[in-house]
Amino acid sequence: MELKKNPNVDPKRNSSLYFQLGLAAIVALSYMAIELKTYEKDLSGLTQKVDNSFLDEEVPITQQLNTPPPPPPPPPPAAPEVIKVVEDKKEIKEMNIQSTETNQQEVVVKAEKVVVVEEEVEVDVPFAIIEDVPLFPGCEGVAKDKRKDCFQEKIQAHIRKNFQYPEAALDAGHQGKVFVSFVIEKDGSVTIANMRAPYPTLEKEAQRIMSKLPKMIPGKQRGKPVRMTMSIPITFKLDQ
Repeated sequence: MELKKNPNVDPKRNSSLYFQLGLAAIVALSYMAIELKTYEKDLSGLTQKVDNSFLDEEVPITQQLNTPPPPPPPPPPAAPEVIKVVEDKKEIKEMNIQSTETNQQEVVVKAEKVVVVEEEVEVDVPFAIIEDVPLFPGCEGVAKDKRKDCFQEKIQAHIRKNFQYPEAALDAGHQGKVFVSFVIEKDGSVTIANMRAPYPTLEKEAQRIMSKLPKMIPGKQRGKPVRMTMSIPITFKLDQ
């Protein structure tokens, strides 16, 4: 037996209609979605009123004062000293005070005149400040203001005349300066006070030269003979 289809229940009969209806619905929904407008809520009108009056209120500032402690109470006044009155029964003897004034009968002895003797203190006077320099033999006739120059020239001439280079110093190659400090005494004699030399051979020769200085007329300060001090260098130099 062959089965027959019912035309009223054929599912493909209205498929095109369903397709068109679905397509129209999709187009309509898409159009509505495009044309749909969104609006942002305007919140400008929604302002909240804030009470700021409390900000303008002045808050009093409190400061803690360092109040010093009260001063201590004054000490109580001292009790007055009780003075006891003692009856003095001792008798007071009267004393006769004699006058220091002289009468006409007394002899007044006058004190003799006291003579103060100044003790002279010997002071060495340097050559630079002495008033009258010692007179080296040969400077007697020179003017007073030229005597210092004459004295120095005579000393240098004496050193050149008596100078001899020591053989030991020549062999050892010793050379240098010897500083001699000497004193012309109040009697005109010469005394060597101090010497400084780089080598003993040079010091010995300088001492020999200075010991040959002649006796002079002593220097004077304020018109009195004095000891005069002076220092001079003696140079020992080898020929190169």
